[in-house]
Amino acid sequence: MDGPPMPTVPEPPETAPEPPGEGGAGTAGAPPTPPVPLGALLAREDLGLRQIAGPRDPEPVVHWVHTSEMADPYPYLLGGELLLSAGVQLTNPDTYVARLVEAGAAALGFGVAPVYDTVPGGLVDACERYGLPLVEVPPRTTFTAVARAVWQLMALARHHELRRVARAQQGLATAAARPDPVPAVLGQLASRLGGRAVLLAADGTELAAAGRPVSTAAGRALTGLAGVVRPAPDTSGSSGSGSKGVASASDTAGGTHLAAYAVGGRGLVLGLATPHREPGDHTVAGVAVVLLSLLTAPGQEGGGGTGRDAALVRLLLGADPAATACALGGERWTVVHARGGHGGTAPFAAAALGAALGSPLVDPAPDGTVRVLLPYAAHDLPAQPGWVLGAGEPVGPGDLAASDAQAARALRTATAAHRDVAVHRPGPLTALVPPEEAAAHARRLLAPLADTPRLRETLRTWLSLHGNWDRTAAALGIHRNTVRQRIARCAALLGTPASGGTPTTAATPAVPVDLDDADVRTELWFALRSLP
Repeated sequence: MDGPPMPTVPEPPETAPEPPGEGGAGTAGAPPTPPVPLGALLAREDLGLRQIAGPRDPEPVVHWVHTSEMADPYPYLLGGELLLSAGVQLTNPDTYVARLVEAGAAALGFGVAPVYDTVPGGLVDACERYGLPLVEVPPRTTFTAVARAVWQLMALARHHELRRVARAQQGLATAAARPDPVPAVLGQLASRLGGRAVLLAADGTELAAAGRPVSTAAGRALTGLAGVVRPAPDTSGSSGSGSKGVASASDTAGGTHLAAYAVGGRGLVLGLATPHREPGDHTVAGVAVVLLSLLTAPGQEGGGGTGRDAALVRLLLGADPAATACALGGERWTVVHARGGHGGTAPFAAAALGAALGSPLVDPAPDGTVRVLLPYAAHDLPAQPGWVLGAGEPVGPGDLAASDAQAARALRTATAAHRDVAVHRPGPLTALVPPEEAAAHARRLLAPLADTPRLRETLRTWLSLHGNWDRTAAALGIHRNTVRQRIARCAALLGTPASGGTPTTAATPAVPVDLDDADVRTELWFALRSLP
């Protein structure tokens, strides 16, 4: 019959996803693509879908589609899915629906072929009881067609979102070039978001505003929300020990969506009050924050431009870099490497990241990596939505190159481990050996790899990830078989006698070194960390 083929139980992936935490994943792991309203899918006449149970208000949204015939698909759900099933292993509808709700599923699509002729009544009752939207998939509609329709709707929504964000960026940039740029930017932002935009001082005083008026309760709530936001440490002073900032906060009051963003490092806050929140609003607000940060930056001090420009002049005229850096920021600096930014326009995304971290010293690289130089000691970094961060140790101005290398390694570690932030932590044992002696020993031990930096970097990454082939391949952007070949080559080279007939390790000459030996791994790891 024409309908979805007999489903099979999928094999678990090689590395099965971890189950969601207590209460299911919800939408915490939702992709940056706009969600699809369930009603838009039901409106597709070619699919013939029909919601027969579950809530309709507020309208459910779908973040992705997943097909499963497992008796309990909970461990493989991320939250926000439209789960498609023909009920091959449906034995207890109540338990089945309860687990889907716990996992954060958005809706259940039930195919009435080939196992059932109609949707089981027990499943309908369970979905009503637990508040899970239940959609009937007719025999003529395949699950593949439903999934394809969801991706098409997502692509269309993403296209509209990108066009909307691009137009908003152009409008905000044009407003920033007007004679009265701050009110113009606020007016353009309020118009684009369909609400009210307010620039508040550190004490909550309204400096400028534009857009639709809001209720007294919403205005008080927005002022209170702005008080929660604190800018990152002020980089204009001489102290480098500022506290961490809260870049943004959001809330609702009487049906009005509220958001507050820190603007620069002078205590200013951008407040937004909108009747609804759409995909892309946060990106548009981020562009406005960057522009307002530039427009409200400290004025021309001493008639010679900003402190940053003055520092650059001193450097070009031959001033000592360390003394200039101490004058510009603090005695301790931190280098941060980042990737991500939700795919936004590179300069705006990088500048928004710098503003969130409290530093205008941003360097977007062609490969998509963004480097941010923080003129303060950041021992911990707050996660930034859409970004993966790696930070080096806080160092003095003369050691920034070392912190830069540490930040690059920390970013690779965060990427491979699927973490938002990784901060380089020095190993306590390395401090027991003088750096010169450790480097000399490392050069002798790793001499067979001296002419092949690719092998050395692969070995370093592989050891840092505890010998995990998949995570090493992901961190280096190569195939896992390539990782295996390189590690085998490292073992062979390190087990071969060095020039003069002296083995590079305690292994028997001409026999590959045993990289499964914990002592060998430890010695190699310390050697790799000791190289300049």
